[in-house]
Amino acid sequence: MLETGEDYREAVLSGQWWEKRRFAGCDFTGADLSGLRTRGCTFDDCVFSRADLSRSRHDASAFRSCTFERTVLAESRWTSCSLLGTAFTDSGFAGIALTECDLSLTSLAKARLRKLGLSGLRLREANLTDADLSGADLRGSDLTGARLHGAKFEGADLRGARLDANALVQANLRGAEVDVETALAFAAAHGLVIR
Repeated sequence: MLETGEDYREAVLSGQWWEKRRFAGCDFTGADLSGLRTRGCTFDDCVFSRADLSRSRHDASAFRSCTFERTVLAESRWTSCSLLGTAFTDSGFAGIALTECDLSLTSLAKARLRKLGLSGLRLREANLTDADLSGADLRGSDLTGARLHGAKFEGADLRGARLDANALVQANLRGAEVDVETALAFAAAHGLVIR
């Protein structure tokens, strides 16, 4: 059953278990969703502004084109989820865990993602403009086409990550750990001739 345009603003839904529920255009602004568990749920064009999703768990759920503004995401766990086209603004990511998730076309501009485990994620064409990824683990992540102007990767682990030439020029990669292939691509992107 599809729930369309439902108003869950300020609702207290903490600790609930939702399985295979479908939501479209629903408003969860200011809702207490702490400890919520979802499995196989879909949320399309839903708003989670100022919602509390701390300690929530999400398995094989999709949050497509949703809005997370000033949302509390601390200690939440996301496994095999799709966040395609979702926008995160001024949200707290402390202790968040993302495993095998698709964040393609997601907006994480200016997000503080320091020291987070983001390995193996799909971040194709994501907006990471001015994001702070210092010390983050991005091993094996796909950042192809991502907008990385002003993004900080100091101390980040980018071994095996896929980055295109624009990303290698736009981002601040000083102090990042890379493999030989990325180092050669970085040199070529900066106009060096490698013989």
